Amino acid sequence: MRNLKAVFLLLLAVLLGLAAAFYATRWVAQRGNFASSQVAVAAVDIELGSRITPQMLTLVEWPAGSVPPGAFSDVNKLQDRVVKVGIPRGDAVLERKLSPPGTKGGLSAVIAEGKRAMTVRVNDVVGVAGFALPGNYVDVMVNTRKGSGGGDETQISLTVLEQVLVLAIAQEASRDDTKPKVVSAVTLELSPEEAEKLDLARNVGTLSLVLRNQLDRESVATKGITRQQLLGLQQPAAKPVPAPAPRIVRVVAKPEAPPPAPAPRRDCVEVISHGVRSVSCF
Repeated sequence: MRNLKAVFLLLLAVLLGLAAAFYATRWVAQRGNFASSQVAVAAVDIELGSRITPQMLTLVEWPAGSVPPGAFSDVNKLQDRVVKVGIPRGDAVLERKLSPPGTKGGLSAVIAEGKRAMTVRVNDVVGVAGFALPGNYVDVMVNTRKGSGGGDETQISLTVLEQVLVLAIAQEASRDDTKPKVVSAVTLELSPEEAEKLDLARNVGTLSLVLRNQLDRESVATKGITRQQLLGLQQPAAKPVPAPAPRIVRVVAKPEAPPPAPAPRRDCVEVISHGVRSVSCF
C-alpha cells in the first residue's frame, strides 16, 4: 500500500510538471507573437535646453499598441533638436518635449511663444530663501510710496504680478533639482505687458517674490496695504478746502425814460366864410 501511494504521488507530480511546462511554453509563444516597434529613448539624462546628439539616445522595443504619440523610431531625425523640458534616462523622446526644428539651444528655446524672459536681482529674502526654483510659480510684490510728493506720500506694499513662471536661477535652468539654492538673480517668463510692469516696479520700489502652489491658478486682486492700515493708524485728516469767496454782482438799474412832455396848448378859431368852414389855430 505504501509503494502504491508513493507511485501515485510521483505520477501526480509528473502530470503537474508537464501541465506547467505546456502552459509556460504556450505563454512564451504568445509573448513572441506580440507586435513591437522601436522607440527612441534617452540613454542619459538630457537637461532642459540641451541639443540632442545620437549618443544621447538608444532604441528599445516597445509594444506596438502602446507607442506614445509623437515618438521617434529613427534617432537621426532627432539630430540637433533642442529639448524644452528635461528628459530623464529611459524616458521616450516625444515631439511635445522638443522645441520646433531649427531652434537654437539654451534658455531661449524654453521660452513659450509670445513670452519674454527678464532677470531681476534677488537676495536670500527676496528669492524666498532659495526655494524659488526653475519651474515654480511666484507672485511679484513691490514696496514703494504713493502720492504726489511734498510730504503727503504713503508707504504701500502691492502685488503687481501673479503666476509668473521661474525659468532659471542664476545660470541654471534645470527643473529636476528640488534643493533650495540662494542665488543673486532670478529669470522670469513674462508677457510684454508684464515685463513693462516689472521694469517699472524695480525702479520705483523694492521687489519681493512670493512662492505659490504650482496647482494654484486662481488670481486674487488686492488693493495693497498701507503703513497706516498695517499699524492701525488713523488716516490723516484731509485739509479743509476753503469756501470760495462770494461773488459780488453789481446791478445798475437803468433810469426810466421821462414821460413825454405834454403838447403845448393852442387856441383855435373856427371861421365860416362864404359858406366854407375852416379852423385856424395860433
